[in-house]
Amino acid sequence: MHARSSLSEDQREAAVAWFEKGIADSAAARFLGVSRGPVKLLYRRWKIHGRGALVAKPTRQAYSFEFKLALVERFIAGETAPDLAAEVGLSSPVLLKTWARAYRREGADALRPKPKRRPTAPDAPPSAEMPELERLRRENERLRAEVAYLGKLRALRAQERR
Repeated sequence: MHARSSLSEDQREAAVAWFEKGIADSAAARFLGVSRGPVKLLYRRWKIHGRGALVAKPTRQAYSFEFKLALVERFIAGETAPDLAAEVGLSSPVLLKTWARAYRREGADALRPKPKRRPTAPDAPPSAEMPELERLRRENERLRAEVAYLGKLRALRAQERR
């Protein structure tokens, strides 16, 4: 179960026991005396993973573009998210719905892997490998912008004094 869940380990065990007896999430929450939200999430996971819903996955799973695209196409064709999630072992049907939403909004490219690191700054400090002419051009451009900024600042101050 999720580490930030408001349910204790005992409450999660008791809720799963209620689910196995045929009691749904709202009734189980009432029996346990807790809010329905966390129990509802646990119930959804239990419907997919059974008792495995009590065990948190140690790492985040990465899925290929082709895998995501095939699942989204099946989902859009009419198969249900919980059934597809259970079939392929997704942690939650919400993940599939998120992929489908991105697919509808941005197309198939939205399912492609995103870069893992931050993009480099365009005004990165000059490196030793950069040709001297390119380094001097960048420095000249920066100094011109600085002079223009200071000129505007002086003009604004002079305008305030009037």
